[in-house]
Amino acid sequence: MNTSSDKSTSVFNIAVIVAALGYFVDIYDLLLFTIVKKASVLAVGATDATLLADSTKIINWQMLGLLIGGIVWGVLGDKKGRLSVLFGSIILYSAANFVTGFIQTVDQYAWCRFVAGLGLAGELGAGITLVSELLPKNKRGIGTSLVAGIGLFGAVAAYFTYQWTNEDWRLCYKIGGGLGILLLFLRISVAESGMFKQLKKTNIQRGNFLMFFTNARRFKKYFLAILIGLPTWYVIGILVNQSDRFGKAMFGSTTIDSGRSIMFAYTAIAIGDILIGFVSQYFKSRKKALLLFYLLTTASLIIFFSGVNNSDTRMYIICALLGFSTGFWAIFVTMGAEQFGTNLRATAATTIPNMVRGALPLINLLFLNLFQQNWQWSLINSGIVTGTIVLAVTFIAFYFTEETFHKDLNYTEGEEMLP
Repeated sequence: MNTSSDKSTSVFNIAVIVAALGYFVDIYDLLLFTIVKKASVLAVGATDATLLADSTKIINWQMLGLLIGGIVWGVLGDKKGRLSVLFGSIILYSAANFVTGFIQTVDQYAWCRFVAGLGLAGELGAGITLVSELLPKNKRGIGTSLVAGIGLFGAVAAYFTYQWTNEDWRLCYKIGGGLGILLLFLRISVAESGMFKQLKKTNIQRGNFLMFFTNARRFKKYFLAILIGLPTWYVIGILVNQSDRFGKAMFGSTTIDSGRSIMFAYTAIAIGDILIGFVSQYFKSRKKALLLFYLLTTASLIIFFSGVNNSDTRMYIICALLGFSTGFWAIFVTMGAEQFGTNLRATAATTIPNMVRGALPLINLLFLNLFQQNWQWSLINSGIVTGTIVLAVTFIAFYFTEETFHKDLNYTEGEEMLP
């Protein structure tokens, strides 16, 4: 028995563990602003009257950083290697989060979140790509699910860190920066992907982002890979994040803590993301596992907007149910990585989840501006219609997305592909 080979192909190898811990810190930092939003923005010059505008400005700058960073790190991941992104991204967002602990103005806050977004954009895609290429195809779904599932508990850690520090948001940011630096020492022992090493010896073009748009078949796969992830940020960005407002509109509650809703939702998302890897393994299919979770999401949305949701406790339970049902982040990103050759895989796996994150402002535009403000619909009706549109688009994209469970990843994207 080849012991070294067994270790390298185990779902608990060092690459999986380090990628999972890296994503843990990534999610801690990404969700921390949502948890400390009110206290931190008021502390740097905002008022009750400007809180919504100022916090929206900060989160939009963070999302812009994620969009730009997703492209930059994705290209670097295919040009320079998966490990270079894992090291570079964590150094950048760790430094940005540590500096955030000292900011004094809203503009400084926005710039720090922009830089943090640039760094945060590279973590998951590079980790998923590396794990996908290191593990055999019969284990990579479970491996990537463990990365995402363990990582998503970072949101839970962010919530309890805020409570543990007596709501000292500055200290929370500094802790996030320190955790990132600690991870650098663990990453020294992680090996580069063998597929990338082989590719590097050739003259094949790597990391050309424009290749997604120069071929009809490739563009279709890329666009569909983004659309199948849309329900995740509709659920988190609108329903869970605004659970206090929905609670007030639906049953008159003024005591729902949206930070607690996020904590419950992300705990359940993490569990769902771990479980979906085993579901995919059981069905021998990514799409069947994804469809099951889509149906759970649909059922959870119906429950959210029904009369069953009539108390604070039930709101928290339903937010957890919504979170579990959208625990398909790992499979959706894995499918994105599996759809493309080694010379574009990191670019795909890094840009696709950040394009989905970047779609949140568009979903918000649909939810707030088009319906609530311009059409004067109620909060509840706006949420229902927005969710219906998002799910309709998602199911159509799902139908046309190819199955990737049995796909061999040791191939490259040609300069020209048949449409």
